Amino acid sequence: MKLSVVIPVFNEEENLPPLHQQLTAAVPGHVDDYEVIFVNDGSTDRSLALLQELCKQDPHVRYLSFSRNFGHEIASTAGLDAASGDAVILMDADLQDPPALIVDLLTRWKAGADVVYARRRHRAGESFFKRTSAHLFYRLLCKVADVRIPRDTGDFRLMDRRVVEQLRACRENPRFMRGLVAWVGFRQDEVMYDRPHRHAGRTKYNLFKLVRLSWEAICAFSLVPLRFVMWLGAVVTALSLALTVIVAIQKLLLHLEIPGYALLACGIFFLGGIQLIMLGIIAQYLGLTFKAAQNRPLYIIDQRGGWETDHERSALPGNV
Repeated sequence: MKLSVVIPVFNEEENLPPLHQQLTAAVPGHVDDYEVIFVNDGSTDRSLALLQELCKQDPHVRYLSFSRNFGHEIASTAGLDAASGDAVILMDADLQDPPALIVDLLTRWKAGADVVYARRRHRAGESFFKRTSAHLFYRLLCKVADVRIPRDTGDFRLMDRRVVEQLRACRENPRFMRGLVAWVGFRQDEVMYDRPHRHAGRTKYNLFKLVRLSWEAICAFSLVPLRFVMWLGAVVTALSLALTVIVAIQKLLLHLEIPGYALLACGIFFLGGIQLIMLGIIAQYLGLTFKAAQNRPLYIIDQRGGWETDHERSALPGNV
Protein backbone atom coordinates (compact mmCIF):
# COMPACT_ATOMS: atom_id res chain seq x y z
CA MET A 1 0.00 0.00 0.00
CA LYS A 2 1.41 3.36 -1.08
CA LEU A 3 0.45 6.73 0.40
CA SER A 4 0.82 10.10 -1.34
CA VAL A 5 0.83 13.32 0.69
CA VAL A 6 0.11 16.46 -1.36
CA ILE A 7 1.11 19.83 0.13
CA PRO A 8 0.62 23.20 -1.65
CA VAL A 9 3.37 25.67 -0.73
CA PHE A 10 3.41 29.46 -0.99
CA ASN A 11 6.11 31.31 0.97
CA GLU A 12 6.42 28.71 3.74
CA GLU A 13 10.22 28.57 4.16
CA GLU A 14 10.01 28.59 7.98
CA ASN A 15 7.49 25.74 8.06
CA LEU A 16 9.00 23.30 5.55
CA PRO A 17 11.82 21.80 7.70
CA PRO A 18 9.64 21.05 10.78
CA LEU A 19 6.82 19.85 8.51
CA HIS A 20 9.14 17.39 6.77
CA GLN A 21 10.49 16.24 10.13
CA GLN A 22 7.01 15.56 11.52
CA LEU A 23 5.91 13.76 8.34
CA THR A 24 8.90 11.43 8.40
CA ALA A 25 8.08 10.67 12.04
CA ALA A 26 4.36 10.05 11.45
CA VAL A 27 4.07 8.17 8.14
CA PRO A 28 6.71 5.35 8.01
CA GLY A 29 5.62 2.21 9.80
CA HIS A 30 1.98 2.66 8.84
CA VAL A 31 2.33 2.17 5.06
CA ASP A 32 4.47 0.05 2.75
CA ASP A 33 5.67 3.03 0.71
CA TYR A 34 4.96 6.75 0.55
CA GLU A 35 5.73 9.96 -1.30
CA VAL A 36 5.43 13.58 -0.23
CA ILE A 37 4.60 15.91 -3.13
CA PHE A 38 5.17 19.61 -2.48
CA VAL A 39 3.67 22.01 -5.03
CA ASN A 40 5.46 25.35 -5.05
CA ASP A 41 2.84 27.92 -6.03
CA GLY A 42 5.13 30.73 -7.21
CA SER A 43 6.81 31.36 -3.85
CA THR A 44 9.01 34.45 -3.62
CA ASP A 45 11.01 33.33 -0.55
CA ARG A 46 13.41 30.37 -0.20
CA SER A 47 10.68 27.74 -0.31
CA LEU A 48 11.76 26.34 -3.68
CA ALA A 49 15.42 26.12 -2.64
CA LEU A 50 14.45 24.27 0.52
CA LEU A 51 12.28 21.85 -1.46
CA GLN A 52 15.16 21.12 -3.80
CA GLU A 53 17.39 20.43 -0.81
CA LEU A 54 14.79 18.16 0.83
CA CYS A 55 14.44 16.32 -2.45
CA LYS A 56 18.16 15.55 -2.45
CA GLN A 57 18.13 14.40 1.18
CA ASP A 58 14.96 12.29 1.15
CA PRO A 59 14.05 9.92 -1.72
CA HIS A 60 10.39 10.11 -0.67
CA VAL A 61 10.16 13.84 -1.41
CA ARG A 62 9.05 15.19 -4.78
CA TYR A 63 8.21 18.72 -5.85
CA LEU A 64 6.46 20.60 -8.64
CA SER A 65 7.10 24.31 -9.14
CA PHE A 66 4.73 26.58 -11.06
CA SER A 67 5.79 29.28 -13.49
CA ARG A 68 3.83 31.78 -11.35
CA ASN A 69 1.29 31.88 -8.56
CA PHE A 70 -1.87 30.05 -9.70
CA GLY A 71 -3.58 29.78 -6.32
CA HIS A 72 -4.02 27.23 -3.55
CA GLU A 73 -6.84 25.28 -5.20
CA ILE A 74 -4.88 24.89 -8.44
CA ALA A 75 -1.76 23.80 -6.55
CA SER A 76 -3.83 21.14 -4.81
CA THR A 77 -5.07 19.96 -8.20
CA ALA A 78 -1.54 19.66 -9.60
CA GLY A 79 -0.49 17.57 -6.61
CA LEU A 80 -3.45 15.23 -7.07
CA ASP A 81 -2.60 14.91 -10.77
CA ALA A 82 0.93 13.80 -9.88
CA ALA A 83 0.06 11.52 -6.95
CA SER A 84 0.44 7.78 -7.52
CA GLY A 85 -0.58 6.40 -4.12
CA ASP A 86 -3.43 4.04 -3.30
CA ALA A 87 -4.55 6.76 -0.90
CA VAL A 88 -3.83 10.50 -1.15
CA ILE A 89 -3.74 12.99 1.71
CA LEU A 90 -4.18 16.69 1.01
CA MET A 91 -2.91 19.08 3.68
CA ASP A 92 -1.49 22.58 4.19
CA ALA A 93 2.14 23.44 4.89
CA ASP A 94 1.63 25.67 7.95
CA LEU A 95 1.41 22.75 10.45
CA GLN A 96 -2.15 23.67 11.35
CA ASP A 97 -2.94 20.33 9.75
CA PRO A 98 -0.99 18.11 12.20
CA PRO A 99 0.88 15.22 10.50
CA ALA A 100 0.27 13.04 13.57
CA LEU A 101 -3.42 12.91 12.59
CA ILE A 102 -2.51 10.98 9.42
CA VAL A 103 -2.56 7.73 11.43
CA ASP A 104 -6.22 8.31 12.35
CA LEU A 105 -7.10 9.13 8.73
CA LEU A 106 -5.45 5.91 7.56
CA THR A 107 -7.31 3.90 10.18
CA ARG A 108 -10.69 5.15 8.99
CA TRP A 109 -9.70 4.53 5.35
CA LYS A 110 -8.63 0.96 6.09
CA ALA A 111 -11.98 0.47 7.83
CA GLY A 112 -13.74 1.15 4.51
CA ALA A 113 -14.14 4.92 4.06
CA ASP A 114 -13.27 6.36 0.63
CA VAL A 115 -12.87 9.91 1.95
CA VAL A 116 -11.83 10.80 5.49
CA TYR A 117 -11.87 14.52 6.21
CA ALA A 118 -10.49 16.21 9.32
CA ARG A 119 -13.16 18.30 11.02
CA ARG A 120 -12.09 21.17 13.23
CA ARG A 121 -13.38 21.03 16.77
CA HIS A 122 -11.41 24.08 17.91
CA ARG A 123 -9.50 26.71 15.89
CA ALA A 124 -6.59 28.10 17.92
CA GLY A 125 -5.01 31.44 17.18
CA GLU A 126 -7.82 32.84 15.06
CA SER A 127 -9.69 36.08 15.67
CA PHE A 128 -13.32 36.19 16.72
CA PHE A 129 -14.22 37.69 13.34
CA LYS A 130 -12.54 34.89 11.37
CA ARG A 131 -14.08 32.14 13.51
CA THR A 132 -17.53 33.71 13.26
CA SER A 133 -17.33 34.38 9.52
CA ALA A 134 -16.11 30.82 8.85
CA HIS A 135 -18.92 29.42 11.00
CA LEU A 136 -21.53 31.43 9.08
CA PHE A 137 -20.01 30.64 5.67
CA TYR A 138 -20.09 26.87 6.14
CA ARG A 139 -23.69 26.96 7.30
CA LEU A 140 -24.75 29.24 4.45
CA LEU A 141 -22.98 26.99 1.95
CA CYS A 142 -24.71 23.93 3.37
CA LYS A 143 -28.08 25.65 2.93
CA VAL A 144 -27.61 26.73 -0.70
CA ALA A 145 -25.27 24.09 -2.18
CA ASP A 146 -26.61 21.33 -4.40
CA VAL A 147 -24.44 18.78 -2.55
CA ARG A 148 -23.72 18.28 1.15
CA ILE A 149 -20.39 19.94 1.94
CA PRO A 150 -19.14 19.04 5.46
CA ARG A 151 -19.11 21.91 7.93
CA ASP A 152 -15.97 23.24 9.63
CA THR A 153 -13.56 21.33 7.40
CA GLY A 154 -10.59 22.55 5.40
CA ASP A 155 -8.67 20.72 2.70
CA PHE A 156 -7.05 18.32 5.18
CA ARG A 157 -8.41 14.92 4.17
CA LEU A 158 -7.55 11.46 2.87
CA MET A 159 -8.96 10.24 -0.44
CA ASP A 160 -9.00 6.78 -1.95
CA ARG A 161 -7.42 6.25 -5.36
CA ARG A 162 -10.75 6.01 -7.14
CA VAL A 163 -11.90 9.31 -5.61
CA VAL A 164 -8.73 11.01 -6.87
CA GLU A 165 -9.31 9.62 -10.37
CA GLN A 166 -12.76 11.19 -10.43
CA LEU A 167 -11.40 14.51 -9.18
CA ARG A 168 -8.83 14.48 -11.97
CA ALA A 169 -11.68 14.45 -14.47
CA CYS A 170 -13.07 17.71 -13.04
CA ARG A 171 -11.12 20.54 -14.74
CA GLU A 172 -13.34 23.50 -13.93
CA ASN A 173 -11.80 26.84 -12.99
CA PRO A 174 -12.18 28.50 -10.50
CA ARG A 175 -12.04 25.46 -8.25
CA PHE A 176 -13.28 24.70 -4.75
CA MET A 177 -11.72 21.37 -3.76
CA ARG A 178 -13.89 20.85 -0.69
CA GLY A 179 -16.97 21.11 -2.85
CA LEU A 180 -15.57 18.86 -5.58
CA VAL A 181 -14.71 16.11 -3.09
CA ALA A 182 -18.26 16.27 -1.74
CA TRP A 183 -19.68 16.27 -5.27
CA VAL A 184 -17.96 13.04 -6.38
CA GLY A 185 -19.60 11.23 -3.48
CA PHE A 186 -18.46 7.77 -2.27
CA ARG A 187 -18.38 6.78 1.39
CA GLN A 188 -17.17 9.70 3.50
CA ASP A 189 -16.18 9.75 7.17
CA GLU A 190 -14.68 12.31 9.55
CA VAL A 191 -12.03 12.62 12.24
CA MET A 192 -12.38 15.39 14.83
CA TYR A 193 -9.32 17.37 15.89
CA ASP A 194 -8.24 20.61 17.54
CA ARG A 195 -6.54 22.83 15.00
CA PRO A 196 -3.30 24.27 16.44
CA HIS A 197 -1.68 27.66 15.87
CA ARG A 198 0.17 28.32 12.64
CA HIS A 199 3.80 27.30 13.26
CA ALA A 200 5.38 30.35 11.58
CA GLY A 201 4.59 33.08 9.09
CA ARG A 202 1.25 34.64 8.31
CA THR A 203 -1.84 33.28 6.61
CA LYS A 204 -1.98 33.89 2.86
CA TYR A 205 -5.77 34.30 2.92
CA ASN A 206 -6.68 37.91 3.67
CA LEU A 207 -10.28 39.12 3.96
CA PHE A 208 -10.57 39.84 0.23
CA LYS A 209 -9.36 36.36 -0.75
CA LEU A 210 -11.69 34.71 1.77
CA VAL A 211 -14.70 36.64 0.45
CA ARG A 212 -13.72 35.80 -3.12
CA LEU A 213 -13.31 32.11 -2.32
CA SER A 214 -16.67 32.07 -0.53
CA TRP A 215 -18.46 33.73 -3.43
CA GLU A 216 -16.86 31.42 -6.01
CA ALA A 217 -17.74 28.38 -3.90
CA ILE A 218 -21.40 29.40 -3.67
CA CYS A 219 -21.64 30.13 -7.41
CA ALA A 220 -19.84 26.90 -8.33
CA PHE A 221 -22.17 24.64 -6.36
CA SER A 222 -25.47 26.46 -6.32
CA LEU A 223 -27.92 28.30 -8.60
CA VAL A 224 -29.55 29.99 -5.61
CA PRO A 225 -28.07 33.45 -6.45
CA LEU A 226 -29.71 33.31 -9.89
CA ARG A 227 -33.00 32.16 -8.40
CA PHE A 228 -32.69 34.96 -5.84
CA VAL A 229 -32.42 37.46 -8.71
CA MET A 230 -35.63 36.12 -10.24
CA TRP A 231 -37.57 36.30 -6.98
CA LEU A 232 -36.17 39.73 -6.14
CA GLY A 233 -37.33 40.97 -9.53
CA ALA A 234 -40.78 39.53 -8.89
CA VAL A 235 -41.00 41.21 -5.46
CA VAL A 236 -39.88 44.61 -6.82
CA THR A 237 -42.40 44.33 -9.66
CA ALA A 238 -45.19 43.52 -7.20
CA LEU A 239 -44.24 46.47 -4.97
CA SER A 240 -44.12 48.79 -7.98
CA LEU A 241 -47.59 47.69 -9.10
CA ALA A 242 -48.95 48.15 -5.58
CA LEU A 243 -47.44 51.63 -5.38
CA THR A 244 -48.96 52.49 -8.77
CA VAL A 245 -52.42 51.44 -7.56
CA ILE A 246 -52.05 53.52 -4.35
CA VAL A 247 -50.98 56.62 -6.28
CA ALA A 248 -53.85 56.19 -8.77
CA ILE A 249 -56.40 55.88 -5.95
CA GLN A 250 -55.01 58.98 -4.22
CA LYS A 251 -55.06 61.04 -7.41
CA LEU A 252 -58.27 59.85 -9.08
CA LEU A 253 -60.58 58.91 -6.22
CA LEU A 254 -59.34 60.85 -3.21
CA HIS A 255 -58.15 63.86 -5.23
CA LEU A 256 -55.06 64.23 -3.04
CA GLU A 257 -52.22 66.43 -4.16
CA ILE A 258 -48.78 64.76 -3.78
CA PRO A 259 -46.18 67.55 -4.16
CA GLY A 260 -42.59 66.93 -5.28
CA TYR A 261 -40.81 64.03 -6.88
CA ALA A 262 -39.05 62.61 -3.85
CA LEU A 263 -40.96 59.34 -4.01
CA LEU A 264 -40.32 59.04 -7.75
CA ALA A 265 -36.60 59.75 -7.30
CA CYS A 266 -36.27 57.20 -4.50
CA GLY A 267 -38.03 54.61 -6.63
CA ILE A 268 -35.72 55.24 -9.58
CA PHE A 269 -32.59 54.91 -7.45
CA PHE A 270 -33.97 51.82 -5.73
CA LEU A 271 -34.77 50.08 -9.00
CA GLY A 272 -31.39 51.12 -10.41
CA GLY A 273 -29.60 49.53 -7.47
CA ILE A 274 -31.64 46.34 -7.80
CA GLN A 275 -30.80 46.12 -11.50
CA LEU A 276 -27.07 46.55 -10.83
CA ILE A 277 -27.15 43.78 -8.23
CA MET A 278 -28.96 41.52 -10.68
CA LEU A 279 -26.46 42.28 -13.44
CA GLY A 280 -23.57 41.60 -11.06
CA ILE A 281 -24.87 38.16 -10.11
CA ILE A 282 -25.57 37.26 -13.74
CA ALA A 283 -22.12 38.56 -14.71
CA GLN A 284 -20.50 36.20 -12.18
CA TYR A 285 -22.08 33.15 -13.81
CA LEU A 286 -21.35 34.53 -17.29
CA GLY A 287 -17.72 35.00 -16.26
CA LEU A 288 -17.50 31.39 -15.11
CA THR A 289 -18.84 30.29 -18.50
CA PHE A 290 -16.33 32.52 -20.30
CA LYS A 291 -13.39 31.10 -18.34
CA ALA A 292 -14.53 27.58 -19.13
CA ALA A 293 -14.81 28.43 -22.83
CA GLN A 294 -11.23 29.75 -22.91
CA ASN A 295 -10.00 26.23 -22.10
CA ARG A 296 -6.63 27.42 -20.81
CA PRO A 297 -4.44 24.99 -18.83
CA LEU A 298 -5.09 25.09 -15.10
CA TYR A 299 -1.39 25.50 -14.35
CA ILE A 300 2.06 25.64 -15.95
CA ILE A 301 4.92 23.66 -14.43
CA ASP A 302 8.34 25.29 -14.53
CA GLN A 303 10.39 22.73 -12.57
CA ARG A 304 9.94 19.30 -11.03
CA GLY A 305 12.13 16.98 -9.03
CA GLY A 306 12.18 13.68 -7.16
CA TRP A 307 10.88 11.44 -9.92
CA GLU A 308 13.99 9.48 -10.83
CA THR A 309 13.13 7.26 -13.81
CA ASP A 310 11.96 8.20 -17.29
CA HIS A 311 8.83 6.12 -16.75
CA GLU A 312 7.94 8.07 -13.59
CA ARG A 313 8.55 11.40 -15.31
CA SER A 314 6.48 10.43 -18.36
CA ALA A 315 3.49 9.72 -16.09
CA LEU A 316 3.58 13.22 -14.62
CA PRO A 317 1.12 15.94 -15.67
CA GLY A 318 2.31 18.62 -18.03
CA ASN A 319 0.67 22.02 -18.38
CA VAL A 320 -2.93 20.96 -17.79
